[in-house]
Formats: sequence, structure tokens, C-alpha cells
Amino acid sequence: MKKTGFDNEKYLKEQTRYITERMQKVDGRLYLECGGKLLFDYHAQRILPGFDTNVKMRVFQSFKDQLDVIICISSGDIEHRKVRSDFGITYDTDVFKMISDFEQWGISANKVVITRFNGEKSALSFSDMLQRRGVQVFFHKSIPGYPENVDLVVSDEGYGINPYVPTDKPVVVVTAPGPGSGKLATCLGQIYHEFRQGRKAGYAKYESFPIWNLPIDHPVNIAYEAATADLGDYNQIDPFYASATGNIAVNYNRDIEAFPILRKILDKLTDGKFVYNSPTDMGVNRLGFGIIDDAVVREAARQEIVRRYFRSECEYVQGIGSKETMLRTRTIMEKSGLKPEDRECVIKAEEALQDAIERGKNKNGKTCAAAMLLNDGRFVTGHNSSLLHASSALVINALKALAGINHEIELIPFPVLDSVRKMKSTLSEPGISLNLDEMLICLAMSAPMNPAAQLALEKLPELKGCEAHLSHIPSAGDSKGLRKLGINVTSEPKFPSNNSISF
Repeated sequence: MKKTGFDNEKYLKEQTRYITERMQKVDGRLYLECGGKLLFDYHAQRILPGFDTNVKMRVFQSFKDQLDVIICISSGDIEHRKVRSDFGITYDTDVFKMISDFEQWGISANKVVITRFNGEKSALSFSDMLQRRGVQVFFHKSIPGYPENVDLVVSDEGYGINPYVPTDKPVVVVTAPGPGSGKLATCLGQIYHEFRQGRKAGYAKYESFPIWNLPIDHPVNIAYEAATADLGDYNQIDPFYASATGNIAVNYNRDIEAFPILRKILDKLTDGKFVYNSPTDMGVNRLGFGIIDDAVVREAARQEIVRRYFRSECEYVQGIGSKETMLRTRTIMEKSGLKPEDRECVIKAEEALQDAIERGKNKNGKTCAAAMLLNDGRFVTGHNSSLLHASSALVINALKALAGINHEIELIPFPVLDSVRKMKSTLSEPGISLNLDEMLICLAMSAPMNPAAQLALEKLPELKGCEAHLSHIPSAGDSKGLRKLGINVTSEPKFPSNNSISF
């Protein structure tokens, strides 16, 4: 079974205590900018084995009566339909999801700020949908000279041009679907209005990575660089923290570069009453204190670096990633002393592919294969056929292995599979074999009639966290199914056929 490297309860206790202390130091309203993901933080889960993807929300739930939430989204991200890759949904759709998720945790999140607004019709339409659901919407325009012209920025012609978002709670969490959403500007604008109205307020940042009290070359921090390769982020020793304390702390380039200006803004905003000595001081992250097995965490982070390499290669081939991102991720992997083959299922997938080719397993088209490392240490493989995509075959074989079902036993009756194939052919779909999403539906339909299928279906939760690799870029239906199952999947940057349709 997978080893644990992170203690959620230890982290929860430490993080709650530290945020409470920061609230007391502010002696007024605390605006807490939240970077990264508050919910479903799968990156953290992959590199910190044992991490609860929602533990940060548990922190907020512990003082939810003192908490208000502002969600930011850039008008440009609405206009360009920017997608959150881990869920495969657009940023504007994710805002609705975030509101619902907060509500499920007993926290109201009914305030949305649309930032950098310049009259975009898509933003106005989005605002209308939010307001119909009882959500308060505020439009913030770009501030001239932001952030360098501090005198203009901290004035009625700067932060003053944007409306204040009313709140009466001592802590205001400012979050967003992703980076570049205007969270910091929203926090500082709120603080400007607070002081203009005679109230004290302060700012802090709650961001998971890089982990400030781990070495700069720790795999966890390097994995953060790989994850943000498209942004060009890189880790640095915080010179301001070293100068102020004589100690070493890790931060990232953008925060360090922006800190001198941010310090001037905070100094002007708060009349010198609430200013930090370093970007590390601004943070309240205690994630490092939850690590209980460094060796386990190091290995998990190394694996994530390799995963990010495969992802950037595939995104480049698909035309959704840049060459610069691909080369940067490759360099990060190589500097870490890693190679693609350090991901064990990569080798197994290649072996499965060669075996399938030699045996002539798929005579109707190009052969594809896949391999999965189960959480108990066993490997299973699968290949495509006239009935199933390689991902579908892989998951069926994995479920049989977990349930102890003989490989020869049929889980889904052939007439069911054939009926779906014929329907797809009638609808003139380009590929008629079943993708993973379709196969899972067929498996569920077979369960009431087939005890073996029911037994296999009950093993689906055990696929979560398993590692898989495909010889090809998966189809949309395969990707959707793999994401639902929580399988950590990578693939070769290759399409299985010249028309770029994946099987």
C-alpha cells in the first residue's frame, strides 16, 4: 500500500493557530489572499501522500462564523473561455462550482468581483447569470499605472475608482479559479476603502507552494516550478527575509520582485501601521509542518516532476501548450536527475504495446496500449481492440485484478458492447470502440445482471491514486473517465492515428 508522508490533523491544528494569530496581530479586518486551490488540491495530494485535498477548507470551517468570501475572476478569462485543466471546466463555470462547494461546507460565498473589466459582453452576461442566483457582483476596472505609480494607485483615481465590496466579518478570504484573476488588487483595494472609512485592515497571503521552510532544491519545491512552467515561475531564496532575520526561506520570483512596490503600497494604505519585512512574512502557510516522512514526500514529488514533463509534451503536440513551457519542463526534469523511465508504468506501457503489436492484437487499426500501477504494487496492462479503447481495457483488467476475477470472465455481455458500437456507427462517430466513460456506463448497466460486474464495480474506489501511462494521447471520453476515477495518468505525446482521433 502507498506510504503516508503528510499528517492532516497536525497541519490543521498548526494552520488554524497561525491564521488566528495573524488575525490578532492585524487588530482589524484581515484580507487573506488565497493562491492555489482551496478545494480539490490534487497537486498537493500527489506530492504529499496522505494530504486531504480539502483540508484547507477544513481550516476555514473551524472559524466559518468569522469568515466572508470574495471570488475574483478576470473579465479576459471569461471572454477567452479559459479552462481549469484538473476539472476540464471553464473559469466562469468553476465560479459557480466554488460557490456551491463553499455552501456545502457551511460557508457563504455570494460575492464575485469581475476584474479588469472593460465592457466585455461575455462578462456582463456572466454577471447577469450570477445575479439571478442571488450573488452580488462587482466590476473592477484596471487601474492606470498599476502597480508602479504608488501615489496614483493609492488614491481616489486608483483603488478609489472601483467599488467597495461590503463585508462585516473579521476575515475575508479572497480566492479565484486560477492565477491572474486579480486577487491581490482586490485585497489592496478593499484595504484602501477600509482605511478611508476609518477602519483598520491588513493583508496576508495563504499559498501552499513553494513551501518556505523546505530547501530550495527540495523535490516538492521543484515540482512547484514544473507545475507553473507556463507562468515562468522559479524559486528563489527570499533576500528580504534573510536580511531581516538572518535565516533562509524560499519564495518565488514574482512575489520577491513585486515586494518592494507592494511594501510601499501597504505602507501608504495603512499609514505605516501594517507593513511586512519580506514576502515570506506576508504568508501564513504552514504546509511544511504537516510533513511526517520526508523520504516519502521526496519520491512522490519526483514522480510529479516526471508527470508534468509528459503533460507539457502532450499539450505542445495538441497545440494548447507552448514550446517554451515544454522545454522548460523538460529542463526541470533533467536538472532534477530524472528521466521519463523513472515513472515505472511508462516502461510497462511500452512493453505492453510491443507485445500487442507482435501478437497482432488489433488488426483493424493502429495498436495502442496502457499500463497501471495499482496501489498494492501490482501492474496491469491493456490494449485497444474493435470493442474497447486501451483505457477501457486497462480499467477492466485492473478491476478484475482487484476483485480477484478470472481474466477470461466477461464483465459486460458482448451484445451490450456490440449494440453501443452499432449505435455509434449509425451516428457516424469517427471511432466506434468504447471509450472509458462509455465502458463505465455499460459496466454499471451489467452489474444488476452479472455478479462479477457488480463485484468489479465495487472496486472502482480502489483505483483512486493509481498511476497509469498510455502509449498515446487519450480521447476526451477516456480523459473524462480517468479523471472521474482519480487515476494519475500520463501519456506519450503521440496521436494514435494521423487524423488525431484517440482510441
